[in-house]
Amino acid sequence: MKILSLLFYWFHASPCIVVLLITVGPEMQLPELFVERMKAMLGADYADFEQALQSPPPVSVRVNNKLENYKPSECRVPWCDTGYYLEERPLFTADPLLHAGVYYVQEASSMFLKHIAKAFLSQAENVLDLCAAPGGKSTLLLESLPDHTLLVSNEIIRSRAQILAENITKWGNSNVVVTNNAPKDFRQFPGFFDAVLVDAPCSGEGMFRKDAGAIKEWSMQNVQNCAIRQKSILQDVWGSLKDSGLLIYSTCTYNREENEEQIAWICGELGAEHLKIDISDFDGIVESDLGYRFYPHKVQGEGLFMAVLRKNDSGKYTPGLRTNKVLKESKIIDRSKLYSNQILNSERFEIIELQNQIHAIPKSHPDVYLGFRHRLNCLLNGVLIADTKGKDHIPAHQFALSKIINSRQFSSFEVDYDTAISYLKRDNILLPYTTQRSYVLIRYKQQVLGWVKHLGNRTNNMYPQHWRIKMRL
Repeated sequence: MKILSLLFYWFHASPCIVVLLITVGPEMQLPELFVERMKAMLGADYADFEQALQSPPPVSVRVNNKLENYKPSECRVPWCDTGYYLEERPLFTADPLLHAGVYYVQEASSMFLKHIAKAFLSQAENVLDLCAAPGGKSTLLLESLPDHTLLVSNEIIRSRAQILAENITKWGNSNVVVTNNAPKDFRQFPGFFDAVLVDAPCSGEGMFRKDAGAIKEWSMQNVQNCAIRQKSILQDVWGSLKDSGLLIYSTCTYNREENEEQIAWICGELGAEHLKIDISDFDGIVESDLGYRFYPHKVQGEGLFMAVLRKNDSGKYTPGLRTNKVLKESKIIDRSKLYSNQILNSERFEIIELQNQIHAIPKSHPDVYLGFRHRLNCLLNGVLIADTKGKDHIPAHQFALSKIINSRQFSSFEVDYDTAISYLKRDNILLPYTTQRSYVLIRYKQQVLGWVKHLGNRTNNMYPQHWRIKMRL
């Protein structure tokens, strides 16, 4: 059976009217038990909820500060000043600005984290995003936290951790470590983090209209399994949160077992206080007894639950990692003089060589960054500046996309759209013969895409092999 789905929303929290969306397609078949449970939860609102699920999902992006005055639409996400709704979903893969890290494609409800970060994390020194892939919440934290704050962005699944590292690289910040570890691995850092974000693996009810697979996988058994797994994750990481530290807990599901019941369990068993969040400026967000809910018929976004808790037990706070022994065993060569002119605000960084790689480590936490390097499986640690091979220093892709590169110290070449796509496909591109024979930054609309090595009559494309565009465009 096919239906005509007609949606016309006015969202009071947003200064715009969402475009009239008309689609023809098969009606979403929701699990009967899920429907019964949602009817019991929403009551008379259920009909509007189901109609929203049958409509196309909104498209939203969050803008980096790499490109000044970049404004992809006139319609902003109410709770995130860098978030925008788009009138339609473009082919993002075909936009070089996405690959340059100018914006991130992120579901709008999850951008509520920025409102929380502004309210609660302005003084945080060390923050952990425990279940961080693919990177939306971590990149949002990087734009919200003070520059001196250390963010540890972690993902347990190796393939997803690689995607996380790619997105963090594109965002360009230096105050971040990306790790590929299990939650229990953070037990070795007791009382270290001022805040921990657990965007918990869940049954995904809030993503039904974006992910048909989530509907097929849904069952009460899966809900219960997710709730058990969430408790295990929280127990593993709880000790790494300092006394009076903040836990931000979120899921993209609706049921109470994975949401309010988890918050009650944390407060009762682990020792925490549930904190109120000011939502007076935002229409449509629903405050429940122990958290905040986003429904697709109430806000322009997908399903989300989020809560903030303060740890109130007597955790042991450790102000730093015990890294003295580690540092003595590491081969550290000071490269500050060689690279100082290539890095903006170089006085804020330690420029060191570790295992034939040059890194820029923020001076605010140099021992901590290196301590994580030796205790965890680090995929990124500060900014990788270059790889060394003998006397040759090969500039790293992460350095090209970073916000600390002094690009005026390097030769660069502006390309048109077709050449940018060729570069991102890792094809060979030609530069004018008169271009300096050296490592050259390739730019599109003044945004750096990466390096080539210009040899005069040809260039070597240095774009990462595993990042290349494989789609025919």
